[in-house]
Amino acid sequence: MFKFCKSLIDKTLRGGVPVQRGAREACAEELWTGCPFLCRHAALFVSFGQSDGRSRKRNEGAHQSKLAKMANTKQKIFKHTLRRFQRDKTKPFKPFMKFNRLFLILLALTGLFFGNTTNAQTAKDSFVYGDLLPDAPELAARGKYGVGVQTLQLVNKKQLDILHSKNGKDSLYDRPLTVEVWYPATIAPDKNQLIEYDQVMGSSNDPKRPLIPFKFAGRTLRDAPTDKTDGPYPLLIVSHGYLGSRYLLTYLTENLASKGYVVVAIDHTESTFRDAAPFPSTLLNRSLDDLFILNEMARLGAKNGKSFLSGLVNADNTALIGYSMGGYGVLNVAGAGYSAQAVKFFGQMTAGSKALEMRMTGNEAYKASFDSRIKAVVAFAPWGMERGVWDAEGLKGLNIPTFFVAGSQDDISGYEKGIKAIYDGAVNADRFMLTYLNARHNVAPNPPPTEALAPGLHIDEYLRYAEPAWNERRINNINQHFVTAFLGIRLKGLDYNKYLDLKENSNEGTWAGFKPRTSVGLELRHAKP
Repeated sequence: MFKFCKSLIDKTLRGGVPVQRGAREACAEELWTGCPFLCRHAALFVSFGQSDGRSRKRNEGAHQSKLAKMANTKQKIFKHTLRRFQRDKTKPFKPFMKFNRLFLILLALTGLFFGNTTNAQTAKDSFVYGDLLPDAPELAARGKYGVGVQTLQLVNKKQLDILHSKNGKDSLYDRPLTVEVWYPATIAPDKNQLIEYDQVMGSSNDPKRPLIPFKFAGRTLRDAPTDKTDGPYPLLIVSHGYLGSRYLLTYLTENLASKGYVVVAIDHTESTFRDAAPFPSTLLNRSLDDLFILNEMARLGAKNGKSFLSGLVNADNTALIGYSMGGYGVLNVAGAGYSAQAVKFFGQMTAGSKALEMRMTGNEAYKASFDSRIKAVVAFAPWGMERGVWDAEGLKGLNIPTFFVAGSQDDISGYEKGIKAIYDGAVNADRFMLTYLNARHNVAPNPPPTEALAPGLHIDEYLRYAEPAWNERRINNINQHFVTAFLGIRLKGLDYNKYLDLKENSNEGTWAGFKPRTSVGLELRHAKP
């Protein structure tokens, strides 16, 4: 077993990390002394992964039992080991690497035998974000199409660089935008429709929250051939929160692509985990990015073009989906002009810039930007109402059918004076509002990644995704159901009205499409112009 511990240490030395003489043996001894239980079961895990078919079956029951015991006791072991390492600072392990001892031990263990569980997460029969729970409502199920995905690098030229404009002089730059495109695809039966997305936790502008790369699985195939059988398909543009990324809602983007939509999620430059910049860029550019992407999709989707999108996407039949600051942007694109107070607030943040005036109610340039190609809006927890971003006149400008999603305890966007006030004030729109009772702000994103559960991380790495009173996977399934119904009616003309024609309080009776006893803790409001 001591030899096995040394092999754990060796696993951390890829890349030629220098090792002091004797450090490996000392580390192995310390690892075995502090964590014998964990090491035994690490060995079992490795032997299980390397065994042949018959021995694997014999070991499987023992493996599962040991793994369960390991999960139940690992916190105690880590605490015990940490106390032991804190007491003894004399061993030659200290100069072993730049990292502290506990980090190396955890890295070795997770890199070797928990690495097998990471691979298992991408297996066909493992849970992937967006998969159905047993109580998922009817329309959460994926559609009939295979799903492909591609990444595009686009550039919006000669845009106002608000972060570098000073003393009344505007600075211009070519604004890069990365987008992820999910689409109906032709996938052979022998092809594994799986992918790994590269994501990060943390924030590039916060030293207390360094960027931590991680991967998570999705059910799509990179660069799969397009399926144009029923195309061109409606276009959906997805806008993430601040901070966020184009991968924040993959449970929804993949799901909708499987139902016959081309789904384009934006990495809003200067507003992602990787390139976070001061807030004025987000305030100014959200709606402008959305409009630029709409025009680019129309260009790339034109018939006889060279892009894979040619003949695949119908930009004349578009819906916008936005979460938090994404909601702030899509509502503005759809007709909810910003208020004079919002313009003043923006000016105070930018040494007097009036750039936001072009997105303000009554502004001629703003009115000229209204786009009839946009047929519907989905706004998850839109931010801004509590800060005076909209007034009554601005909300009257929203006349496109809109589906709001909110948490009744949202402490970021607000509920009664926030999202619900937007819903109430949009008097010229046919609108719905789905409310998760006792939920806060995270009514839209993927579930928390496994990496967010690691001890010692800033709690916001977990709370960026998680809801205190709700299972995020459950929220994901419910969102898939209702967004499918709403967009199916508005963009495809499908007869899904029964899924939206419901009693306001879900506790009063089982909603259509929900399994018995499962439609609880929800409200659905509906108001017409």
